[in-house]
Amino acid sequence: MYMPKLGTMRLHNRRLRKILSRLPLTLMVGTCLVAASAQTTQTPAPKSNSTAPGTAQQTPPPANGTAPASQAPATANPPAAQSPADQGQGPSATDNGTFVFKVESREVVLHATVVDDRNRLVTSLVKPDFTVFENGQPQQIRQFKLEDYPVAMGIVIDNSGSMRDKRDEVNKAALNLVRSSNPEDQVFVVNFSDEYFLDQDFTSDVKKLQAALEHVESRGGTALYDAVVASADQLAKSPLQRKVLFVVTDGEDDASQENLEEAVHRLQQENGPVVYAIGLLGDDKARHAKRALEMIADRTGGIAFFPPTLGDVDQISTTIAHDIRNQYTISYQPTTPKSVGGFRSIHVDAHARPYKKLTVRTRSGYYPGQENVAR
Repeated sequence: MYMPKLGTMRLHNRRLRKILSRLPLTLMVGTCLVAASAQTTQTPAPKSNSTAPGTAQQTPPPANGTAPASQAPATANPPAAQSPADQGQGPSATDNGTFVFKVESREVVLHATVVDDRNRLVTSLVKPDFTVFENGQPQQIRQFKLEDYPVAMGIVIDNSGSMRDKRDEVNKAALNLVRSSNPEDQVFVVNFSDEYFLDQDFTSDVKKLQAALEHVESRGGTALYDAVVASADQLAKSPLQRKVLFVVTDGEDDASQENLEEAVHRLQQENGPVVYAIGLLGDDKARHAKRALEMIADRTGGIAFFPPTLGDVDQISTTIAHDIRNQYTISYQPTTPKSVGGFRSIHVDAHARPYKKLTVRTRSGYYPGQENVAR
């Protein structure tokens, strides 16, 4: 999906996007190649107050001094080499120092959080403790790691009129999430009302992210589904394997071209993002809006939070950052034939002593098509 330039341009090609989404895959690939070729020769001039969205290769390295002094970058040095047969290819650094988690072609990658019966994070498990099922069939785990690799993250914030008095606390929580996460994360900001705007492209500069979050023009309705789908497309431009959306809204979607089912379908594409959502909902908005946020988060392996007070949002952002930094990365080569289309369900079990019950939270499945290849 086309994302408007930084805080300025609106989307006028939704109908064209829907048409393109139904074209044959081979035609779509050819179209993307032609578009990529054209982009290398004609790069739009950035707006004077911001930078234009770039490709993954243009992702700037993290700015010095943006992380708290007490937090040392967790990925300053790549992990020790592992056996390819047992651990996969592992991460490698690109020319600009960004770590890319490489996997073999046709491998499905899962990012899983494990909690015990008291909902406490469990980070001591090993590969044999896990069993992965696709369409009910056990799969052989090819790659297994517990490392705090950088993530590509989209901060997607409701900018509708009803959010005017809530934005200060929400912005504070969003910045807390960035500061509490890996300092090498690459983050962008999308503000949305009845339309959505990319107010800051990928960066690790907290000052730029703060300026984008403070670009508040509270008005109009709530196009939540459109904003989430466009943000997922923006994440796809990043070379980083792990992808996250942090979504905050206070109401029910009333302005999107997409519906809930279409939005969830897009998020469940292969290698789609994990969604963490915060719903600041009143009683009159609770039922439908809560159902939508729970479905979006649950299907992607994230969590939806519904705090009773605005003051709880900051603590929730810290919880989300801790969750992101303590995920297992598991990959497998699916035994389901590549020719078999449709949705492929995923279920992951974990068993280990001394835990009586372990719950694994990861995406519920995927639609094949966006293959993971070494880059």
